[in-house]
Amino acid sequence: MANTLEQLKLYTTIVADTGDIEAIKRYQPEDATTNPSLILKAAQIPEYESLIDNAIDWAKSQSADLAQQLDDASDKLAVNIGVEILKLVPGRISTEVDARLSFDKEQSIAKAHKLVGLYKEAGVDKSRILIKLASTWEGICAAKELEKEGINCNLTLLFSFAQARACAEAGAYLISPFVGRILDWYKKDTGKDYDAVNDPGVISVTEIYNYYKQHGFNTVVMGASFRNIGEIIELAGCDRLTIGPSLLEELANSQVDITPKLVAATSTVAAETPLTEAQFRWDFNQDPMAVDKLAEGIRNFAIDQGKLEVMLTAKLAN
Repeated sequence: MANTLEQLKLYTTIVADTGDIEAIKRYQPEDATTNPSLILKAAQIPEYESLIDNAIDWAKSQSADLAQQLDDASDKLAVNIGVEILKLVPGRISTEVDARLSFDKEQSIAKAHKLVGLYKEAGVDKSRILIKLASTWEGICAAKELEKEGINCNLTLLFSFAQARACAEAGAYLISPFVGRILDWYKKDTGKDYDAVNDPGVISVTEIYNYYKQHGFNTVVMGASFRNIGEIIELAGCDRLTIGPSLLEELANSQVDITPKLVAATSTVAAETPLTEAQFRWDFNQDPMAVDKLAEGIRNFAIDQGKLEVMLTAKLAN
């Protein structure tokens, strides 16, 4: 009998939520995703030392200004790690725009162009890249413009239906609703435990998936940020699921039978009139969980980016 991970791959595209090359080799996902926290963790892997050295040398060759060197080294390292990952996955790598640009549409677009340019210099076509942007109004508007240029985007830190609807209306290639972080908030808020069927994160992704399929949106739904394999099993049939190494291992060692829980609608109906900025901000504001978790997520990614920059600054000084 096939293990649970092998069964899941029959219904859902599996994406590795890691920058760890060894984990990617072991579980053979279709795609991989990274973020500032994962890049920080990956940068501490000994096998990546040469990638860091290359990023430092390249940054020094581009500018004598330390601030510019730091910005360049951070971007180059993220791309270097992405290039290594793309040697192992047949699909795409998601590379994230600096979280500190989450409320700046123009700077987010500029950073996306820079990352795509660095990948191109490394011989990687934009068809193998997803630019990750926070699902703020500004991030969604940046994605709308980038998609028109043929640069596909992954809208991350997504916690609410309002965010999901706006992303689809903007034509985003893919969204990453954060299942586990939604569960975290509700457990803390209510003091209750939830099984997989009643998990608020699972319910949120199911609602989004059904809405997209019902209205014929092409935006890919990729559940993310899982706390247990029960959440993953309950979302079998979702377009994609991005899963960390520890849960991939648990799935590979499990023999639970998988049946698709999410099934696309066979017919569609016209979508509603797209959200205005005012409607989006109001609807989003009405969801205290989403407001809390988006702000927390942006802050934490910015903190980890700062830690990475401390490490790179020390190397730039040598």
